[in-house]
Amino acid sequence: MKGIIGKKAGMTSIFDNGKHVAVTVIEAGPCVISQIKTLENDGYYATQLAFDDKKEKQTPKALQGHFKKASSTPKRKVVEFRDYDFGKQVGELVTADVFTEGDVVNVIGTSKGKGFQGVVKRHGFSGVGMGTHGQHDRQRAPGSIGASSDPSHVFKGVRMAGRLGGTRVETLNLAIVKVLADKNILLIKGSVPGAIGSYVLIEG
Repeated sequence: MKGIIGKKAGMTSIFDNGKHVAVTVIEAGPCVISQIKTLENDGYYATQLAFDDKKEKQTPKALQGHFKKASSTPKRKVVEFRDYDFGKQVGELVTADVFTEGDVVNVIGTSKGKGFQGVVKRHGFSGVGMGTHGQHDRQRAPGSIGASSDPSHVFKGVRMAGRLGGTRVETLNLAIVKVLADKNILLIKGSVPGAIGSYVLIEG
């Protein structure tokens, strides 16, 4: 499995083979290989990538030493990619050209947090009944959530109001429309989770 860490820059649209296609612009790398884990030393194979420069004074001493081993400046985002050999050594860079146009990838990000929301927005409920016969305040209500005397409790898993968003989301099978290797930009067909400026993982 190959992959790279990126940052969501926004969305735009391009023409691809005469078709108007909505794409997400992702700044993909350059990522430095900060560590290579092996079965003998760590119990599993993985390549650790680091992305996005960070001030040294804002980095703990232990992490400063970790990045110095890779002859790299401190980075903000560190991610392990399991069971994939990039064919490079510690300290070398992984750039957007690890992917090619037409590749199908999965993109992982953190969805936008929307705070505490009701059942209409969170679960798509349509409210209770119509606005007639005195039901003026029931349009966005959840309705009944359980019986009274038997079983005398609300079952687990009942869909109710609560926090929405801010969770890890993986969008599958997105096509890479264009690779701008000189600018470390990937144009991925469709939308990916997260706000503009948030980090995403691209795996393929």
